[in-house]
Amino acid sequence: WLGDFGGSYLCEDGIVTHCKYSLDKFQFIGGACVESISDAPFSSEKLWDAWMAIRSRRILESILECIGGSEGDIPERLKARNVKPEAVWECENGLGVTSQQLQKAVKVVEAWACCVDELFQTYDYLVLPSSQVYPFDATLDWPKSVAGKSMDTYHRWMEVMVPVTLLGLPCVTIPAAIGKNGLHNIGLQFFGPKNADAGLLSL
Repeated sequence: WLGDFGGSYLCEDGIVTHCKYSLDKFQFIGGACVESISDAPFSSEKLWDAWMAIRSRRILESILECIGGSEGDIPERLKARNVKPEAVWECENGLGVTSQQLQKAVKVVEAWACCVDELFQTYDYLVLPSSQVYPFDATLDWPKSVAGKSMDTYHRWMEVMVPVTLLGLPCVTIPAAIGKNGLHNIGLQFFGPKNADAGLLSL
């Protein structure tokens, strides 16, 4: 159980304890042995920066493949088509990503992969909350703050999925136990080493 990654991932009040309570029930009912890792096993900021560089550049390249033209013109062309601001922002960000930044990002991913491989020498699976916030009002485009801190991007509130996404590891998300509000309104990300898909599905 990686919890909030040593405090790196701000979570709405109650989420970490809700998820841990669910894991404890999972342990009691299923006979699993759950161990908590209190410290972050890797720098969350390095993971975030690497994910941002790779993601923004890939989004820009994908859109360029679809509509053609010059990549430098993509943001303005998207604005002319009334594409949502977040997509335009990703492309603008992608334009600023240098080859050196991409190389640095790849090295971070490789280092994180080695760290996770070491963890899997001890643990069968690793677990994180599925989100840093409970379901929010559908009229909001995205949460502007979490635990009292303003979000600097439109997707920082779901940063907790970055450690898994960066490595492309098999992952299943299951509902947490019923919370104090009587709802299954948060989940748990269980992820494992490569080719652990069947084991995860059998949990």
